[in-house]
Amino acid sequence: MYMTETPDGVVLNVKAQPRSSRAGLDGFAGDAVKVRIRSAPVDGKANKELVETLADEFGIAKSRVVFKSGETSKTKRILLAGLTADEVAARLRPHG
Repeated sequence: MYMTETPDGVVLNVKAQPRSSRAGLDGFAGDAVKVRIRSAPVDGKANKELVETLADEFGIAKSRVVFKSGETSKTKRILLAGLTADEVAARLRPHG
């Protein structure tokens, strides 16, 4: 499953796709949500852009996008604080 609902929000499995021509959600890759980002994975720039992209896509503050694991990996687990599984699924539906 690409997401897990917790008391704090939803933990989303994310597969980052750096050096993309555009940023944004891009469907699914196995049990993860594919997120395109323009930045290269250098000096934390890609992770910073990933946080900004997820915050924009889900309409939440950047401070509510928290890495749980995988900061140095393409596959990451990210908490979207304060959101429910239904809210996340509704936002992903047009992309999946």
